[in-house]
Amino acid sequence: MNYEYFMEKALEEAKKSLNAGEFPVGCVIVYDNEVIAYGQRSATEYLVNEIDHAEITALRRFSELKSRYDLNKVTLFSTLEPCLMCYGAIIISGIKKTVYAYEDVMGGGTNCDLSALKILYKESRVSIIPGVLREKSKELFKRFFSDSDNKYLKDTLFAKHALR
Repeated sequence: MNYEYFMEKALEEAKKSLNAGEFPVGCVIVYDNEVIAYGQRSATEYLVNEIDHAEITALRRFSELKSRYDLNKVTLFSTLEPCLMCYGAIIISGIKKTVYAYEDVMGGGTNCDLSALKILYKESRVSIIPGVLREKSKELFKRFFSDSDNKYLKDTLFAKHALR
């Protein structure tokens, strides 16, 4: 599987969010070298809040198709490391591989020690592949945080990390 190609697809979703003045995170879910679901932070989708992240939006779309696919062959691509909420939802969905571009130094959840959690999570085996097209994703965050109209997460550890 060409990780860079599919991360480019996730970056296209993130650019849509950025162009709409939203936090630039995009996500695609891939099966058999085909994008089968996508998500982004966008006011035109679901009500934007702290629940409707790009991964959650993509997982909603995927849930409508889920029974058609071998979950061992599904890969989720996100332009930002999934937070704890999204990582938990990915695990529960049964997706076995997650690829992300840019690390979330403030809220990333993929380094969570699953063995210390309850059985549902403890027995999950999710492969995490970080840093695919990291600089391209970072550039979107730099553009977002450099725009004085954007107040979301302004002056946080995440913003400072992205602007470095």
